Amino acid sequence: MTPPAGGGGHQVPDTDRVAAALLDARGRVVWWSRAAEDLLGWTSAQIAGTSARDLLEPDVTGSRPSGSARRLRLRHSSGAVVEADVHLVRSDAAGGGTLVVTAGPDGLVGWDRDTAFARAVLGQDRIAVAELDMDLRVVRTNAAFEAMRPAGQGDDWLRDLPGSGIHGTVRSFMALVAETGAPVIAAEYPFGADRVLSLTCIRISDPLGAPVGIAIAAIEVTERYHAQQRLSTAYRNAFEIGGSLDVVHSARDLVAVLVPALGDLACVDFPDDVLQGRDPPLGYPGAEASAPRRVAVRSADGVWPRGLAQVGEPTAPESESPELAALVVRGVLVADADLLREIMGHDPRLIARFMPEGMRSALGCPLHHRGRFFGYAAVYRTHDPDPFDEADVKLMQDLCHRAALAIDNAFQFTREHHTAVVLQRSLLPPSATESAAAETAGTYLPAGGSVSVGGDWFDAFPLSSLRIALVVGDVIGHGLQATATMARLRTAVQTLADLDLPPDELLMRLDDLVQRMMTEADESDTLGASCLFALYDPVTRVCQMASAGHPPPALVLPDGSAEYLAVVPGPTLGVGDNPFEVFTTTLPPGSVLALYTDGLVRRDHDTGDGEAGLLASLSRLVREGEPLDRIGAKLIAGHPSHDYPDDDVTLLLARTRAVAEHDMATWEYPADPAAVHEARADVNGRLEAWGLDEPAFATELIVSELVTNALRYAGGPIVLRLIRDRVLVCEVSDPSNTQPRLRRALNTEEGGRGLFLIAQLANRWGCRYGARGKTIWTEQALGVEPPPRRSP
Repeated sequence: MTPPAGGGGHQVPDTDRVAAALLDARGRVVWWSRAAEDLLGWTSAQIAGTSARDLLEPDVTGSRPSGSARRLRLRHSSGAVVEADVHLVRSDAAGGGTLVVTAGPDGLVGWDRDTAFARAVLGQDRIAVAELDMDLRVVRTNAAFEAMRPAGQGDDWLRDLPGSGIHGTVRSFMALVAETGAPVIAAEYPFGADRVLSLTCIRISDPLGAPVGIAIAAIEVTERYHAQQRLSTAYRNAFEIGGSLDVVHSARDLVAVLVPALGDLACVDFPDDVLQGRDPPLGYPGAEASAPRRVAVRSADGVWPRGLAQVGEPTAPESESPELAALVVRGVLVADADLLREIMGHDPRLIARFMPEGMRSALGCPLHHRGRFFGYAAVYRTHDPDPFDEADVKLMQDLCHRAALAIDNAFQFTREHHTAVVLQRSLLPPSATESAAAETAGTYLPAGGSVSVGGDWFDAFPLSSLRIALVVGDVIGHGLQATATMARLRTAVQTLADLDLPPDELLMRLDDLVQRMMTEADESDTLGASCLFALYDPVTRVCQMASAGHPPPALVLPDGSAEYLAVVPGPTLGVGDNPFEVFTTTLPPGSVLALYTDGLVRRDHDTGDGEAGLLASLSRLVREGEPLDRIGAKLIAGHPSHDYPDDDVTLLLARTRAVAEHDMATWEYPADPAAVHEARADVNGRLEAWGLDEPAFATELIVSELVTNALRYAGGPIVLRLIRDRVLVCEVSDPSNTQPRLRRALNTEEGGRGLFLIAQLANRWGCRYGARGKTIWTEQALGVEPPPRRSP
């Protein structure tokens, strides 16, 4: 529409940015601004000649908000209602006419407020802002956006940024915002080599709500991003603190996180109580606390300054100020160089020892948990000029709290572990024994690291007639429960062995015991054990053994050849209803038996074969003539997890011996009363040949009683055997399986005093059963050195 021209024509505003219309004298529209088109949707062609009254909602009386403006409800071309304040300006020129100007309810004419806001946003140079149309083409940008544009890049550089965040690529989320109107707030994207942008995108709509484009604001957040990444990395690494349950390792873990997360240098000091394994007392002691000592340091360049306190050195000089001591124990210290010098009283020796050269700021925090003070940690910045902020303090407190918690857990574990180890060791036999049957040496290494002590045990104890029992067992589980179970089983083995049971029957009865223990235990408890029981007779040189799920023993013969014995393992104790098989072999004197638990041959950290390695090492050490205790120590030391084994390691070594022929005498008698006289004469003759005059009378009485009882109750043949060692063993064997019983005879009874007399004359006596018949044996202490051993 072209407005009238000439002196008599209507004057038209010089801008189309105002929603305005020009009416002639009859109230018909003769001119219509572009902003009015945008406001009501009518084009100039559509509105020309239309009466202004037709644009008003019918039956509506406008109100007058202020001045000459009247608030009216106008009809939009879509049928919608648009509320606006209308100003009427009448012309004084000939022909009349009226200028109609509309304004929003806020009092600004047309789009002036929006224009002012857009001008302010586009005019500032701190936040990069760009407007794009619906096709994602750049419409306009501000100076900050242009300054951020990489050299040689076009208008689409932001849209084409590489990488993908949680909102997808920049192009994809721009398109999504344009399509759905859902804004994207603070989406972070990499920019350049080492920069990060935070992007916020919203959709732009016209006054009627139709989308016309999008606006995007970009802020560089590189420094904040790297700070967050540093904190995230520090918190992730904090999970490594205390993994070893060792207080010094926990301190090393802490400084490894502090540098580089917070600074360039870090150190940790512990009181001597902590280092010596004593749980610190309750409270926050100050000067009365045990002297602290530096235990861990860390430097960003790998070199700890020489002037500062070194690892292992005390960190409590006499000139330490009370203020510093209070801070160390109770509070978090955040200080710059000047403040730290003031706290140290400007003491040059103290400053040189505790303040790094070129230090800009320091942060220190005590390590305490559950009211106990475990130490102090400090971190220094020598290159970064920024002081520590609240986030740094919070991170330092969190890391120190975790370290203190790890130390407290380590102390609790140490107390329980120490109790279990002490109990375990108190229940084990002496590490070395000497007897006529063998010399033995046992070695026990409790589980370390985060694993509690287990229920492994070994035992070597004498039996009747100079025999020896060798036992190794492994209880399922760890901790005090396993130790208590081990104690019960070890006692049961000794009790059953004293009954002179064969190995298979002993394990069957032990299996019954474990089954009863399982019925008595809680449902949460897991009971069971493996066990190897061996019985060696130095007279016959026969060794019998049976296994309940235990590894076979290793044997090294005197010539150096080594092998694992072909013991058939039965089920572990507690399974029940399964027999055990006895393995029998004859051992030459000087043979070395190695009984062990599976912890010795488990090679979790080694690619070699544990069993083969043990056999080769054992054979080599035996050929070299090493004593048994040193052999055991070297085999344990060669374990791949010697410092922190994940299971108990138990080893029992036994070097067999044999009784010489001239130290034994055996006679056989028929079922004839004259055999008693012959037996006395034979025994006296042999004792005289051995030079044993002192025990001759007692031995004669013992032999008389035993042979007489055998003739009376069992018949013949009767076998009498004497064995000389540290003790004098007397055995009488008969074909009867009747159990002899010691009783106190009445004064009126003529018999029944034989075993009572034997019990008074002998140090030990007992009865054992064989495949046929039984053997009653006695032992008398000789009080003299044993006869010389036959060399292997």
